[in-house]
Amino acid sequence: MNIDKRIINAENDLKEVFAYIENNALENQNKVLEAFRNNRIALRHFAPTTGYGYDDIGRDTLCRLFADVFGTESAIVSPLIANGTHAISTVLFGLLRPGDVMYSATGNPYDTLMDVVAGEGIGSLRDFGIKFSKTEVDQNGKIDLQAVADAVKSQKPAMIFIQRSRGYSWRSALSVDEIREAVNVVRRYTSAPVVVDNCYGEFTDVIEPTQVGADVIVGSLIKNPGGGLAPTGGYVAGRKNLIDLIAGRLTAPGIGMEVGSYAYGYQYFYQGLFMAPHVVEQALKASALFSRVLGELGHETLPAFDEKQNDIITSIKFKTKEELISFCQTIQTYSPIDSHVLPEPWDMPGYQHQVIMAAGAFVQGASIEMSADAPIKEPYIAYFQGSLTYEHAKIVLNNVLANLPKKS
Repeated sequence: MNIDKRIINAENDLKEVFAYIENNALENQNKVLEAFRNNRIALRHFAPTTGYGYDDIGRDTLCRLFADVFGTESAIVSPLIANGTHAISTVLFGLLRPGDVMYSATGNPYDTLMDVVAGEGIGSLRDFGIKFSKTEVDQNGKIDLQAVADAVKSQKPAMIFIQRSRGYSWRSALSVDEIREAVNVVRRYTSAPVVVDNCYGEFTDVIEPTQVGADVIVGSLIKNPGGGLAPTGGYVAGRKNLIDLIAGRLTAPGIGMEVGSYAYGYQYFYQGLFMAPHVVEQALKASALFSRVLGELGHETLPAFDEKQNDIITSIKFKTKEELISFCQTIQTYSPIDSHVLPEPWDMPGYQHQVIMAAGAFVQGASIEMSADAPIKEPYIAYFQGSLTYEHAKIVLNNVLANLPKKS
């Protein structure tokens, strides 16, 4: 096939960026491999279970494996967790009690989590007498460390929450080093747990937030750590005493992770984790390529192609709603699944505005697979993420260039 010269030129510009991504992937692959070897993963761990799931060696070993990879005392890895919002909600209700304050150092959390935190009459934290407070990130999209210090001193929160990724805001994802700085500030004044929403960020660096002081990290298995193979599920990893409380909320107090079967077996969870460093590498290269080429066409992108990527998402600004929709529709048209479907903006549950989503994925909603979504509001920003293979990204971008005006 004929590849647009702008893509070929961009690849030449990206050699150093790609080399950095590849080196991180090598380090992470080695880390994951060593965890598999240390936990002596065998075929018996893939076996399905039914009923209560007592003594489920596949489930229990998978939890230990994730804890090992993320450098934590304990972990919950479960297909019973529906998505990232469910995982975070489980953490919040597991650790917070009536009268507590949940403080966010990164402003409002992702749209779908706001109902969990502040919805009225739906069983939210607010309904249970748990208060929510926040400070916004600064004008550069960074955590305002002085504001964090002031809030922690004055409010004495029971939990400090940090969202690593950007949600539907115009900022870069937080680096692990930035999270380290925030944790260090918090620790001057309180021992309250620091919880990090790690969605989209796993394996984009060679260390994770729990390795720089965060007490709990939370994520989805249909994003980075599932490697494009996990069919569902989520994870929570961190300090054992906290994980035990959270497990009691996932199932029931006093039962925790002693139960929970999965009749389909665990092979794809293990295999997905093993593949995750490589698949994240592919997604990061795809994001850098889109950022470079579309940036050259006059579209503002975040992060820029030569900036450090702290998650797999690239935000792309368009001047009109029509350009935004066209971009998302092209992504869908050149997806392996549902390529014949044309996405349209719709009122998606949990979102404040109509949203268009291009998601021609093997696993429904899997954002480690190539996808793009956007709220239909000004400024018109598409959030592009994922790609199981870099080659697929090149093919899609080739067609995006054919469908977008050269200047916008």
